[in-house]
This record gives sequence, C-alpha cells and structure tokens, in this order.
Amino acid sequence: MAKKTKKIETPIDQRETFVSIQKSFADSDLSVAEKLKTLYALQQADTALDKILQLRGELPVEVENLEAEIVELKAKADRIAELIEEYTRSISENKLNITECDDQIEKYKAQLDKVANSREYDSLNKEIENVSLLRQIAEKNISETKERILDKKTELEVVKEKISVRNDDLKAKKDELATIVESTSVEEEKLRENRDACAEKIDARTMSAYNRIRQSCNNHLAVVSVFNGDSCGGCFNTISPQRLIDIASNKKMIICEYCGRILVNPDFE
Repeated sequence: MAKKTKKIETPIDQRETFVSIQKSFADSDLSVAEKLKTLYALQQADTALDKILQLRGELPVEVENLEAEIVELKAKADRIAELIEEYTRSISENKLNITECDDQIEKYKAQLDKVANSREYDSLNKEIENVSLLRQIAEKNISETKERILDKKTELEVVKEKISVRNDDLKAKKDELATIVESTSVEEEKLRENRDACAEKIDARTMSAYNRIRQSCNNHLAVVSVFNGDSCGGCFNTISPQRLIDIASNKKMIICEYCGRILVNPDFE
C-alpha cells in the first residue's frame, strides 16, 4: 500500500491567506511571468550569498569569541596587576611600621638606664615587648605578602601567555577570514546588487512571504523549479497534473502543497 504524504500548512499562510498573496502578486506593473522570474532570480542570488557565508563558516563567530575572550583575559591581567601593586604598597607600609617600632624600642631602651624604680623598669620592658610583638607581626605580614606577590606574578604570567596564544589564534582567524572575504568580495557585491534590484521589483507582501518561507526551510530555498518533470524541487513530492499546467502557464503563483515553497517553471533556469 502506497504511503500517503501529509500536506502541511504552508509558511505563507501564517499571517495572511494564500488568496490575498496571489491577488497582491497579480496586482503589479510586472506580468506574473516576469514576477516569477524575478522571484527565482532573487532566490538564486540569495542561494549564492548563502554559499559565500557557508564558505566563511564559523570564522566570524570565532573571531568575535576570541576578541571577547582576550578582553576578559586582559581585564583579569589588570586585576592581578592591581593586586600586586596593592601587596607592594602593603609591604612598604609594614616596612615603615618596622622602622617606627625600631625607633620606639631604641627610645624605650634608652629610658631603661634612667628609671628610678623597678615599677618604671617593668613598665618600659612591657612596652618594649608590645612594640617588639608589633614588629614581628609586621615582619610576618611582609613575608606572607611576598609569597602572595610571587603567586600572583606566576598567575599573571599564565594569563599573559594565554593572551599571547589567543592573539596568535585571533590573527590566524582574521587572516583566514580576510582571505575569504577578499576572494569573494567582488562576487558578493554583485550578488547583493542583483538581489536588491530583484527585491525592489517585488511587492512587500510577497517579499514578506518569501522571507518567511526561506526562514522555515533548512536549505533556505523558498523558490524552486519543477524537478524531473513532475516533482517539487524542494521536497521532491509529486505535483498534480493540474498544478503542473498552472506552473507551465506562468499566469499565477503556485505553492507546493507539501512543503510550502513557491514553484516556478523549469524554463527559468
């Protein structure tokens, strides 16, 4: 038993009826045949432009991602450098504290020789102990901060190395993309001019339908010719004899009842 092919609601019917599209399509300074030829030429230009974009592949996105990653890495490097500066300032402050502690200790030691009683002597010794403890804390802070600086400097070198590698990758990607763009720029410009010229001849409603069909199809083919004499060039389902006659007459726009693509006379190829 032959398998039935399910008909679908075409993309052209999502916002407005096919009948209204046909009426708009017919109400034009161009003949229906010329309009169909123009639509097919528009599709050919778009297909050629799609191939150029496929040739570029993911390069534009890869370039954009690499640029964003480099910005993030540079920001990270800046933050690490700021921390190193902060740690360096902390060491300077602790060194100053040590100097002040040394001056106080010398001052208290000098006073020990002039004390009049044991109570004053014990009090000065206590002050010397307290200041000495502060000095030890400052020395410990310096030692720990120096270790942090070494760690951050190592981390900074790793980040800088990543930036260097990513910059090399970015240059390679940009060079590759530039080569492709250069080799296709003339062709792309001509195709876009041709596409724009075709689009100007198509009414807004038909153009909107064309764009919706393109977006709904995986291969972005909105306009296809009859394939092998009796099949849709998009989905390859068989077209009814009456529709084939209508397509060959070039007197109205015909939509494939299975995939929703616009069907045109193979003579347009």
